[in-house]
Amino acid sequence: MRFEKIIGHDSVKQHLVRTVQDNRVSHAQLFLGPEGSGSLSLAIAYAQFVNCEDKQPNDSCGLCASCRKYEKLIHPDLHFSYPFFAKSSGEVAVNYIEAWRQALSENPYLGMNTWRAQFDAQNKQANINIAEVHDIIKKLSFKAFEAEYKVLIMWLPEYLDTQGNALLKLIEEPPEKTLFLLVAENQDRILNTIISRTQLVKINKLTHTDVNQYLIENKGIDPLKAGEISFLADGNLQSAMELLQSDSNAYFDLMIQWLRYVVTDTGLKLIQLAEIDFPKLGRENQKNFLMYTIGMMRQIVLKSQGLESLIFLQDKELDFITKFSEIFTLEQLSAGIDLLEKTHYAVERNANAKILFLDLSLQLVLLFKYKTFRQQADSIYI
Repeated sequence: MRFEKIIGHDSVKQHLVRTVQDNRVSHAQLFLGPEGSGSLSLAIAYAQFVNCEDKQPNDSCGLCASCRKYEKLIHPDLHFSYPFFAKSSGEVAVNYIEAWRQALSENPYLGMNTWRAQFDAQNKQANINIAEVHDIIKKLSFKAFEAEYKVLIMWLPEYLDTQGNALLKLIEEPPEKTLFLLVAENQDRILNTIISRTQLVKINKLTHTDVNQYLIENKGIDPLKAGEISFLADGNLQSAMELLQSDSNAYFDLMIQWLRYVVTDTGLKLIQLAEIDFPKLGRENQKNFLMYTIGMMRQIVLKSQGLESLIFLQDKELDFITKFSEIFTLEQLSAGIDLLEKTHYAVERNANAKILFLDLSLQLVLLFKYKTFRQQADSIYI
């Protein structure tokens, strides 16, 4: 993975290159960025640049023996750790390395749900277990096989429980020429004892322009469609890929039907949608539908605030947001987006779809039909 293959983040790339050129490579770094931002790709590109045998002014060469092995994710001094769905307490990440390499090669911007889809995980919870922690300590105790630096890239250290404390001494006083790169999405879920021992590399979400340009140039998407998807994805390239594969027309029709029942308080129809239509979508389509609806609501907010230059919809979708923006207030729309986002989070955590969508529908009825704002009970979203 070379820096030039990663979209956006020019300032971050320049910073990472300078740390190597100035011989200021911190032995433990935390790449913190939202899902789909490319933080994992940046960490791999950085590790490749560190060990490149013919470094260029702004990137690795991509041609030396080290780079060729990095491109295939098979360099003997490059180690990965990541959450997995252990079948026994003794399993470690390397047991799933082939699936990891394939998933990462196909999608360098992958998120946890994309990784989960590689397995028949059912309702199992992913984690980085104590056996994996011990395996990391063992692997990094050996000398580098051929590169200048041994590199450990840990994806989503949020899935480390208290067993992560076993890594503290190794992170604080690693063997010579050992590089820890932790790639995280949520700083609040990482052990503070680990955060305090790392140097932060902050990675922002991608811009609308970055995602839009990628879809047009790399995926051959029509500019109008690319503009719509990039806005709905909100800087998450993984979400953009999911939206690209989904049927947005079907989502639009379902959303229109649903909201029509909401604003008219048609209770029996809402119950039918919640108990039959939404559950049969399946979890990934439920998430995509909610993300699509959130995006549409955001477009309505822009329309209501007179920001037409930022709207990328057309035809029936544009007609819908124009009408919707004339009926409801900014406060109602903002509260509606918040409810949708909470439901999306709950779907990700495998909450019961029937309960979720019925509760969401009833709250939207209160919000859009009766202009009543009610605090959502947190227990539903656990």
